Amino acid sequence: MVRNDLRNIAIIAHVDHGKTTLVDEMLKFGGLFRDNQVVAERVMDSNAIERERGITILAKNTSTYYKNTKINIVDTPGHADFGGEVERILKMVNGVLLLVDAAEGPMPQTRFVLQKAIELGHRIVVVVNKIDKPDARVYEIGDEVLELLLDLDASDEQLDSPVIFCSGRNGTASLSPDAPGTDLAPLFDMILDYIPAPEGDSEGPAQMLVSAVDYNDYVGKIAIGRIERGTLKAKQDVTICDYHSDLQYNSRTTTISQIDGLGRQEAATATVGDIICVSGIEDIKIGNTICAFGEPDPLPFVKISEPTMEMTFSVNNSPFAGREGKYVTTRHIRDYLMKEAMKDMSLRVNETNSADSYNVCGRGEMHLSILMENMRRDGFEFMVSTPRIIYKDIDGVRCEPIDRLYIDVPADNVNVVMEKMGYRKGELIDMKPKGSRMALEFLIPTRGLFGYKTEFLTDTKGEGIMNSIFDSYQPEKGEIKKRFTGSLIAYEDGEATSYGLFYAQERGQMFIDPQVKVYAGMIVGSNPAGEDIVVNVCRKKHLTAIRSTGADEALKLVTPKKMSLEEALEFIADDELIEVTPKSLRLRKRILDNATRMKEKMRNK
Repeated sequence: MVRNDLRNIAIIAHVDHGKTTLVDEMLKFGGLFRDNQVVAERVMDSNAIERERGITILAKNTSTYYKNTKINIVDTPGHADFGGEVERILKMVNGVLLLVDAAEGPMPQTRFVLQKAIELGHRIVVVVNKIDKPDARVYEIGDEVLELLLDLDASDEQLDSPVIFCSGRNGTASLSPDAPGTDLAPLFDMILDYIPAPEGDSEGPAQMLVSAVDYNDYVGKIAIGRIERGTLKAKQDVTICDYHSDLQYNSRTTTISQIDGLGRQEAATATVGDIICVSGIEDIKIGNTICAFGEPDPLPFVKISEPTMEMTFSVNNSPFAGREGKYVTTRHIRDYLMKEAMKDMSLRVNETNSADSYNVCGRGEMHLSILMENMRRDGFEFMVSTPRIIYKDIDGVRCEPIDRLYIDVPADNVNVVMEKMGYRKGELIDMKPKGSRMALEFLIPTRGLFGYKTEFLTDTKGEGIMNSIFDSYQPEKGEIKKRFTGSLIAYEDGEATSYGLFYAQERGQMFIDPQVKVYAGMIVGSNPAGEDIVVNVCRKKHLTAIRSTGADEALKLVTPKKMSLEEALEFIADDELIEVTPKSLRLRKRILDNATRMKEKMRNK
């Protein structure tokens, strides 16, 4: 059976190349919205953090119609830290739209995701987007994509992939960069002509690979995937099995829903090629296969790349614990992390020797910081440690993860970048000019990038662009000094005063304002001299017999630096923690008492 009335495609691209904006225009062109309907920009970015940051974090399904053909579209994340989302989603589709920015060209995440699509044998339509940008290089991009396809050992058919020129913002597409186009019809025609229709045996026993799992408080787990064979019905007995284990048990479907536009439409049945949502199977996991009752036939599942970084999440035990959060206990934190690990294949949650802490492994700092941000918005209060890389023993040699780092900077900033890369064990493997800018490529230990992003933006005056992606495991590169500043630590519990902060700011950059409550051991600033200093920010000016407390001097305070979660993760040292609550981010020493901390430091020397 060939489903000529259906196409399943994924849109893959580097972050900020315009995937979600193009999906908006595709849905409008397909008639999903009324002419007078008010539609938010980037309608697929439904998550609050996605809308704030302008990035896609979770892969999402939608559908539209063109010439009586239903087109299922999967919008995928563009950031390398969320690559696990993309890897499994590619199993649901028959072809991909490879979106490339007309100015930037193929970037690291483009390479990573394209390799996965090539391995699965998917057909590729190259979409050169943002051709209306003033610095667009439309004639060179095609050659760069061809070079990339050759590098990734694409098949002859994939090397002959068609190219479409788009302006996602304007909703136009054309077959030539010289003709701007009037609508997206050329893109839709190319999808129908070039992307193969799903096909399979509609009469055989049902078989569906679970590529994603959603959760709903009313119906529990919802399995999402594409039917490979046969027909599935609501309220049907099924057998669940797994290709990589001996798992096998019987269950029953409750409801079946088809993806329809931005929502889900309940259906009585679904057949070969349909991407559907199945509820009622409580223990279902990503990678399981739903089969006809009594006829287990599991499908192989793509191997998700392993996490390269871990952090310890623990119960908040600071003096301010329980004041701002709704969920503060071990049980709440554990349940949340386990539920997230079910939905995100790149996330691992492991128990530790301590009853109130868990090791959480992920793909990168952004991956884990988004998890933390979601937790604090949901009312959780907890502490996290500094990120640590995950080592591997390969043939008896201790190896560490190495990232491929792409840097694009003005030519004047090359020297400072090369100097910093030297400190961090970066190895230059490519360097080429791009107009007045330079494109550099390094192989660098993952831990060498901890804390570098803020420093990089400062060094390049905000004009530099850096992107990294996991490359390989290599023998350990030796010691890397992560931080060149020390911490300013509060001496006592109390409330910060202008007088105390005025004298403390001589020591370095402050992180807090006056009238902020602090506790002994809390980090209130950074010291450029490189060593930890205890300061008394609660110090008060006492009145004398002659003068009042406010006489003689007008205290001028320097504006404190307010850190984001990512900046805090980059800043903290191994003996420090971040206290995360719905309202605040506080940095603290692991050992709060100054005398005990000094003794521990002397003992370790």
